[in-house]
Amino acid sequence: MIIPAMRYRDPEAALRFLKEVFGLREHAVHRDDAGGIVHAQLMHAGGMVMFGPGRAGDFDRLLIDPSETGGRATITVYVVEHDIKACYERARQRGARILIPLKDEDHGGKSFTAADPEGHIWTFGSYDPLAPNVP
Repeated sequence: MIIPAMRYRDPEAALRFLKEVFGLREHAVHRDDAGGIVHAQLMHAGGMVMFGPGRAGDFDRLLIDPSETGGRATITVYVVEHDIKACYERARQRGARILIPLKDEDHGGKSFTAADPEGHIWTFGSYDPLAPNVP
């Protein structure tokens, strides 16, 4: 199992956006004594993404905020979405910054790519590389 992990300057806003705009659901949200998010786990189908606030720790010094790269990334998150048209319309209508509109892919299926408010890049696609009929 591989689970992407990210950092957000505003994890509360990220939690709302990822749920309301991208359709992820809460699996676990751990908070400190003041109620701030220290670690969150969101699910979509059988996949998970984890995130938390940026801190001055060993792990965080390995990461760079997307705002510091001019909007470029070294990795993106791919989410298998079976109702890709509805997902695209929800993301578009709720204000996601669409980087690549919904399109047919050469390898099968349809996909679109969007950025969340802090610049992390997400691709949603109907192509499921783990489906039994995929070579």
